[in-house]
Amino acid sequence: MNTPLNLFFSALSDPTRRAVIERLASGPASVSDLAAPHPMALSTFMKHLGVLEKAGLVQTIKKGRVRMCHLDATPLVTAQGWLAWQRRLWETRLDHIDQLALALEAETNHPEAQDDT
Repeated sequence: MNTPLNLFFSALSDPTRRAVIERLASGPASVSDLAAPHPMALSTFMKHLGVLEKAGLVQTIKKGRVRMCHLDATPLVTAQGWLAWQRRLWETRLDHIDQLALALEAETNHPEAQDDT
């Protein structure tokens, strides 16, 4: 299922695409400037750029013969919200496990405190 969140994480699963995002975080760049540090054919790089565009992370605008790329942070905000929700969920679960472990430890260390009803 290609939900926006799935597209986002899939796009960031590749180191080349993460490098493009990191570069664009400092400002717009042309496709050729973005492709230069990556040892691959331009057609292969364009596929990476297409994945980033499909995920909504990159927008391109053609100015004359130059295609300029800009970062769109909207999917980052969506992912950040999902990650925050996951963090709260797991922190709550881990707190419950911690409380259970402490209760079991107290039972083990002080068996006389157990209720024998």
